[in-house]
Amino acid sequence: MNLFIGNLGQASVIVAFVAAAVAAYGYFQAARGRALGEADGSWLRLARGAFFVHGAAVLMVVGALFNIIHAHRYEYYYAWAHSSNHLPVHFMISCFWEGQEGSFLLWIFWHVLIGLGIMKFNRQWEAPVLAVFAAVQAFLVSMILGVVVGGTKIGSSPFILLRDFLTDLPVWKTQPDFVPKDGNGLNALLQNYWMVIHPPTLFLGFALTLVPFAFAVAGLWKKELTNWVKPALPWTSLGGAVLGIGIMMGAYWAYETLNFGGYWNWDPVENAIFVPWLVLIAALHGMVLWQKRRIALRTAFVLVISTFVLILYATFLTRSGVLGAASVHSFTDLGLSGQLLIYLGFFTVLAVGLLVQRWKSIPVSDKELDAYSPEMWVFVGATVLCLAAFQVVFTTSIPVYKAFLGFFGIKANMALPADQVSFYTRIQLWSGVLIAVLSGIGQVMWWQRNNKESVVNAFAPSVMLALLGTALGVLLLRYFGHPITAPYAILLAAGLFGVLANFGTLFGLWQRGVTVSGGAVAHIGIALMLLGMLGSSGYSDTISRNVTGRLISQQMSEEENRDNVLLLRNETVPMHGYEVTYTGQYLDVPGVPGYVNTQLLYRTDDEYKAVARGDIKRDDKVYFKTGDTLEIRPENTYYRVNYEDKKNGESFTLYPRAQVNEEMGGILASPALQRYLGHDIYSHITSVPDPRKEQPWSPSIPHELAVGDTIFLNDYFAVFRAIEQAHSVPGVKLEQGDIALQADMIISGEKGRQYHAHPVFLLRDRQVGSVPDEVEDLGLRLTLNQIDPVKGKFTFGVSTTAKDYIVLKATEKPFINLLWGGTLLMGLGLCMSIRQRRTTKAAKVPAPAVGRAGAARPQAVA
Repeated sequence: MNLFIGNLGQASVIVAFVAAAVAAYGYFQAARGRALGEADGSWLRLARGAFFVHGAAVLMVVGALFNIIHAHRYEYYYAWAHSSNHLPVHFMISCFWEGQEGSFLLWIFWHVLIGLGIMKFNRQWEAPVLAVFAAVQAFLVSMILGVVVGGTKIGSSPFILLRDFLTDLPVWKTQPDFVPKDGNGLNALLQNYWMVIHPPTLFLGFALTLVPFAFAVAGLWKKELTNWVKPALPWTSLGGAVLGIGIMMGAYWAYETLNFGGYWNWDPVENAIFVPWLVLIAALHGMVLWQKRRIALRTAFVLVISTFVLILYATFLTRSGVLGAASVHSFTDLGLSGQLLIYLGFFTVLAVGLLVQRWKSIPVSDKELDAYSPEMWVFVGATVLCLAAFQVVFTTSIPVYKAFLGFFGIKANMALPADQVSFYTRIQLWSGVLIAVLSGIGQVMWWQRNNKESVVNAFAPSVMLALLGTALGVLLLRYFGHPITAPYAILLAAGLFGVLANFGTLFGLWQRGVTVSGGAVAHIGIALMLLGMLGSSGYSDTISRNVTGRLISQQMSEEENRDNVLLLRNETVPMHGYEVTYTGQYLDVPGVPGYVNTQLLYRTDDEYKAVARGDIKRDDKVYFKTGDTLEIRPENTYYRVNYEDKKNGESFTLYPRAQVNEEMGGILASPALQRYLGHDIYSHITSVPDPRKEQPWSPSIPHELAVGDTIFLNDYFAVFRAIEQAHSVPGVKLEQGDIALQADMIISGEKGRQYHAHPVFLLRDRQVGSVPDEVEDLGLRLTLNQIDPVKGKFTFGVSTTAKDYIVLKATEKPFINLLWGGTLLMGLGLCMSIRQRRTTKAAKVPAPAVGRAGAARPQAVA
């Protein structure tokens, strides 16, 4: 038992907390009562030094936590609960942030790096901004303190010992220093490369939302009500790009890992992350309006503050346990609900209080807005984003309303929608239409400078081509038997208009010699995402239609029996233009490319070990020889399915998988994808024989044979070719004096396929034993029971079982790549806008005069 690393990690957590608190106080004192950029030197040095100590302590905590995971120190609960001996290193990284404490630590780590970036790039703002940063860090680190003060537990430590967490286990009474030999393991669904990169990206996006918030609070505090926007704008653009891409990484993980057939399920935790991003993008537009056109500063303040408050609210939703019954993604409650509410309340009250105090002093514009004002359309776009966010967060918060009313003894009958996908999509579809249209209008108007004639000329081609493209799309869909509904036709027209209008803007800028607009590129990405969502979700086509007229299972619904095919092993089935054949079960073997047929593997008592029944090779390279012991990854069983396109003769092979996952209710299936430029073939398993249960075998029927004899087995025939000495027996260690004889039998299956079976007869110390051999494809088990050397006769026992099968559902998802490509384009556009240089600058607008009341003149926002 290694207690040093845990004590070091816990001590580092305490140092990180204290140093963050000292840094927050030091930066506060450095900026207090002084003009921006004129911080008190002594306090600034103290605060900066404390922040460096905080950063070093955080790195120490990160190193200590990863050490207990990587070194398999199962005396610590975190290592035991989230990792195991058989995980590769990249999945050990995923173990780091699978738990609440690790994900908080990841968030803290990103804040440290961003804080150092602010020191370097925004030195004038360092003191007031990092005062907010350090205060946030102190609250975050308190979530992983795990100390008890006055009977109150503060935070949950990742370095708690297993014996202190699972105190009721009887083993502690007899073995206080007991350490398990293996851990509980990482959830098999999370053993995916996207889970290595998606959470860090998402938490970097979370961390970046703190930057504009901190600048806004610093601006309100130091009465720098306008100057904060310029330094905060690049960070906000980066945050919008990173958080958006992080969200879509999660969507792609769901698309290729889960079996609900899509990438977004409107789960409450998905919504809790999506809403702050919508408001962040709206805030970005508000900040651009002020920076370029000197309007909407109040809007920018409100939206920037709202974004960070919504991040804190999302943290409360996902980590307090309030969504435990409503979401499969929600963390369990670790007793942090009170701390999370204090965290949320403190920064909400601080920011809102400062905003109310300075509200009348915030400059407002006296510019009249009309239909030809680009600012008007950007403002309307930001409003639509906020309304879309409000609809989602209002419904997602229903469990919070019930919990709040229940606290006062009031019973509420509110419940989340039964069909959440339909409920949210029905409303958000129209938000998508407006966003696509407004993204095009806003960009065109922004660059036309209120010139009515040029605006009309700029819109005309995009409108005409969008309508023409929509009409053509409607006709093609109807021709192929997919009539389009009116809402989807409108979304198609809006998406095409968004792409064309923004592309037209880019082309016009290029003709004028202006640097490419990052905003236009990002808007094209958004429009393409909407078109990808429309095509892949609205017009996915089930190609696994059951045309046999027979029910697959009475336990399946009518729709499931219609939209699935039953594939018996090695039997080819026609499926909507394809010939499909299920050819067997495969496992992942580390070090071997692809997957290995289970018929080549003899499973041992160790579920992570197997013995090679034959040479395992790829091309001419042999990776394991017959009899070698090798490692396997048993969490997932892959089912090999061959597709042959009858139209063009092309073929491909997919490996959909199923896994035993007790935490998620039993057997879970994950899809396999065949990707094309215009569509994906999305195949997943609906049902398989339960791999946890051994299929029953019939009683053994004896057959007496001589070498060269032929017998019929089930629906097949077999030839007993030879008897020979076995030098190795899978699963059995041969000792000196042992005699092992194996039979060589060739079994002819369907379509000329041949299978070799080698049952073994073993003689040890005058004791007789048999090692049967199974032909899984045919559902046969052969056992060599007796040998009569005088007559030259051999007695075989033959047992049969139900033939292996899978039930498969396959869907064609058109234009799905528009969604993924649009995501990347959106992120690229936002990143381009960070360092964008335009040769043609917007006309400078003088800062507006502010009336005594601050709101007596017309303004763009309220």
